Amino acid sequence: MQADEWLGLELRHLIALKAVAEEGSFGRAATRLGYTQSAISQQIAVLERIVGQRLIDRPGGSRAISLTEAGQLLLTHADGIAARLQAAQADLSALAVGDAGPLRIGTYQSVGARVLPTLLRSFHAAWPKIDVTLVESADDRELLRLVERGEVDLSFVVYPLRPGPFESVELMRDPYVLLTPEDSALARRDRPPTLREIVELPLIGYRSCRTTEQVEERLRMTGREPRVVFRSDDNYTVQGMVAAGIGVALVPLLTVDPSDARIAVIGLGDRVPARLIGIAWHRDRLRTAASNAFVQAAQSLCERFEKDAVAA
Repeated sequence: MQADEWLGLELRHLIALKAVAEEGSFGRAATRLGYTQSAISQQIAVLERIVGQRLIDRPGGSRAISLTEAGQLLLTHADGIAARLQAAQADLSALAVGDAGPLRIGTYQSVGARVLPTLLRSFHAAWPKIDVTLVESADDRELLRLVERGEVDLSFVVYPLRPGPFESVELMRDPYVLLTPEDSALARRDRPPTLREIVELPLIGYRSCRTTEQVEERLRMTGREPRVVFRSDDNYTVQGMVAAGIGVALVPLLTVDPSDARIAVIGLGDRVPARLIGIAWHRDRLRTAASNAFVQAAQSLCERFEKDAVAA
C-alpha cells in the first residue's frame, strides 16, 4: 500500500465508520447521518480500500455488525481527529472575538465553592468584556476530555494528569484532613490518628472523585480494606454525614466548610500526601490574553489560599 493512497481519505469516511460502529447497522447509521444506506456502504467500501484492510464484520441476517480489530484501531484515531477539528473551530472563534467573548472554564465542586467566587470577582473587574462560563464535573478526567475536544478552554485539574495533549501549571497543595463529629474522642487527642487506626473506622467517601481512589489505596497499604459506609459527590452531604455520626471522612481541606461547628477537622501531617491542584489547557490551541490572565490570577489567589492553610 502506497502512503499517498491515504490522501484520498476524507472526514466523511471516518464519520461513517463511527456511526456504523455506534449504531450497529448501515441502515441506522444512514438515518442518523441523513444519507441513504447505499451511500454509507459506499463510503465504508472506499475507506476499506484506502487503508487496505477489512474494517467491519458483516455477519448477515438480523445480527448486528461490528468493527474488526483494524476498524477499532482506526476509530480511535478518528475520535482524535474529530477532537482536533473541534479544537480548531474553537481557536478560530477565539481569534475572531479577540479579547472579548467567551472563556469556558472546567471546574469541580471544591474549587467552585472556595476558589472561584473570589477569582471570578477579580477577573471580571479586570476583563469586563469576557463572558466566563463554567462546566462542573466531579471527575476531572471528564473535564480533560472537554479540553481535548475544544469544548473547554481551561480546566482545574488534580495531578497526575491523564496522558493527552495538555499543558498545565500547579496552583496549590491541598492537604488531607480527617473530619469527625465535634464531640468525637479523636478530636480531643493530642496527636492525629494513624492510618491503621483510620482504616478501622466507618468511612464516608466520595463516589466519583479520582483522588478518593488514591486515598483508599493508601489505606489498603495497612493490610486492611477500608470500610466505606456511604458515598456522595456532594461535599456538604459528606460533611453532614460525619456530623450525624455515621462515620469519619478523609478529605482535602479545600472541600471542608470551616464554619460548620458540628465537626472537628484533624490535620494528618504527611500521613496522606496532599492533593495537587492545577489548571490545564490544550497545548496546541491558541491561548488568548484573557486565558493567560485567568491562569495568572488563579496562581496568585491559590498561592494565598495555600499560605493561609499553612498558617492555620
